[in-house]
Amino acid sequence: MLSSLLAIISFLAVGYSVGSVRIIQEGNAALVERLGRYRGTLKPGLNFIVPLLDSVVLEDTLREQTLDIPPHGAITKDSVNLEVDAIIYWRIYDLERTYYAIEDVEFAMQELVTTTLRSEVGKMDFQSLFSSRETINSALLDVLDEATEPWGLKVNRVEIQKLDPPPNVVEAMQKEKEADFNKRAKISEAQADVESMRLLSQALEATGNGREILQYLLAQRYVAANQKIGESENSKVLFMDPKALTEGLVDLINDGDSSRK
Repeated sequence: MLSSLLAIISFLAVGYSVGSVRIIQEGNAALVERLGRYRGTLKPGLNFIVPLLDSVVLEDTLREQTLDIPPHGAITKDSVNLEVDAIIYWRIYDLERTYYAIEDVEFAMQELVTTTLRSEVGKMDFQSLFSSRETINSALLDVLDEATEPWGLKVNRVEIQKLDPPPNVVEAMQKEKEADFNKRAKISEAQADVESMRLLSQALEATGNGREILQYLLAQRYVAANQKIGESENSKVLFMDPKALTEGLVDLINDGDSSRK
């Protein structure tokens, strides 16, 4: 009889010991409630609780986590629709506050980021938006850090992953860039031509026989132009007197010289 009683007591003692032991992994923390009320937070390592009275209601990581915000619509100041998303790097520093202060912390952060992103995008026009990523990231971080502090969270950084305009806007941007490039190329070409003419004029004045040089250059252009006409599939036969053309150009040059005098 005594041995049976001792066996029962030993079994209960072993069961109590086993039931009272809680091992928390490194980087985690756990919340303990006693009869439905918060009793304490268990740290990493070996911990003891009172079986039947105490219960571990939550064990969660205190390491940094990421929350990927799915793409959602936003409208810029100049009424351009965009698809935007972001990623949040955050961690829990006070598990008690996180568990008791907010029902679903990740959903709450997602809604907060979505609202703040739409607000920040709406303050900017489309052209300045892509150069303002850091400004938007900083604004998001400030809002999240302040809003999540009562939840026992720390938001370390926020990064916008994409700002995607609709296809028609992308096409318009490409056409605008192409037009701007062509405009700059034409301006550069015109400036180069002006510079070439200036240098040629200076060279002709310095030689003293500029008229003969100019006649030679004009003759070269005349021959090259005739060659191109001959190579064309729709070419026409063109008869011109080179001597008359040259004399006419010389007269034109002489007129220009006499007008300068």
